Amino acid sequence: MQFRHSGQIWQDYPELVAGAMIVEGIDSSAVITDVVAELSAEAEARLAENQIRALPEIQAWRRIFARMGLKPTQYRCAAESLLRRFGKDGSLPRIHPLVDLLNAISIAYAIPIAVFDLDRVDDQLEVRYADGTETYQAFSGDEERPRPGEVIFVDSAGRAHARRWTHRQSARSAITDRTRRVLIVAEAVHDRAGADVAALVDRTVAQLSRLWPAAVTAAILTAAAPTLGAAPEG
Repeated sequence: MQFRHSGQIWQDYPELVAGAMIVEGIDSSAVITDVVAELSAEAEARLAENQIRALPEIQAWRRIFARMGLKPTQYRCAAESLLRRFGKDGSLPRIHPLVDLLNAISIAYAIPIAVFDLDRVDDQLEVRYADGTETYQAFSGDEERPRPGEVIFVDSAGRAHARRWTHRQSARSAITDRTRRVLIVAEAVHDRAGADVAALVDRTVAQLSRLWPAAVTAAILTAAAPTLGAAPEG
């Protein structure tokens, strides 16, 4: 499996810092109550000091969405959506131990994190501009076609696994009890993105290794080194 951002994305968004992890050995048995509570407390402290819209991590993604021609208060990055729900309810819904862990890390750092079931991804996954031929499976069951020029995560079969970049993922590669291999991607565009994404990746890898007998391959991706994983043979 190979993951990368296209050269055009790096050229157009040089402020981007991406951390990517390929993980093998996931299941739904991990008990994560304590670590979620710890991370939630960090998110509470963050929100006690600033409104969500004032967080530099969120402000930076709002600027990116505006540059993409999207209304930032209509289409929010995943971290902002989670923080808004957490701020309203005081907790996040439980879905799967891995998803719950990553959601808690996301609100603690105010950085969007995507996770994909690799057995539902065809060979390569790339963040690039849509050409209009790709298909996207919504959680409603509907099939959509991203508009040309929209930033998407797309595999070798032309299936979009996320739309509007960090806004929303697809049902096709959502994590389930059957998931064993995953790709995790954290992306930030604020001034301290380099240090913050590196810290997030280190913490995520430590928790993955503690909670699961998992093999983890991780990297910080750059325009000069944009790829994680090996290209498929043939």
